[in-house]
Amino acid sequence: MRKAIIHLKKSDPVMRAIIERVGAYKIQHREPSFETLVRSIVYQQLSGKVASVILARLIAMLPDGTVTPDAILKLTPARMRKAGLSKQKTAYIRDLARKTKKGHVKFETLPDLTDVEVIENLTKVKGIGVWTAHMFLIFALRRPDVLATGDLGVRVAIRKAYELEELPAPKQVEELAVAWRPYSSVAVWYLWRSLDSTAQI
Repeated sequence: MRKAIIHLKKSDPVMRAIIERVGAYKIQHREPSFETLVRSIVYQQLSGKVASVILARLIAMLPDGTVTPDAILKLTPARMRKAGLSKQKTAYIRDLARKTKKGHVKFETLPDLTDVEVIENLTKVKGIGVWTAHMFLIFALRRPDVLATGDLGVRVAIRKAYELEELPAPKQVEELAVAWRPYSSVAVWYLWRSLDSTAQI
């Protein structure tokens, strides 16, 4: 990781200032599992506090608190809704469970796929878009060069740090990130932390 920090500091003076202000790189990784992806669906478009309560309720409904495709599918949609999940998220999680059970999504093979292949694989599931796939690549698969161009936090942090008048479009983010390659994931983490917020997956 030292190599990534040195590269980012040398290649981008704005990023260097952010790194020096934020301090040590302390990303919290998760396992590249079915449970992690269920968690990411629950967290979509919710504050971390609200999402954590809903997730805890859902886990409490499962035998031994184990999040598996079988355990999810044994719950009725109505029961899942009682945990606080929206109708859409309930459908998304159940679709993920079905696709995992049928072998359309194989978590054990994801670490062997390229970033593009992982995105293609995961976005076959209802409710999983590129943003969720990017979060999975960064936090679960620990890929070093993932640029979350569609993440609002990243765009807000860039506007603030680079003193832009408006939120940067994804293309502008990509242009800025040329200097960060091949450590975009590390730069993205520092951008989140520059806003003093913790990214969730």
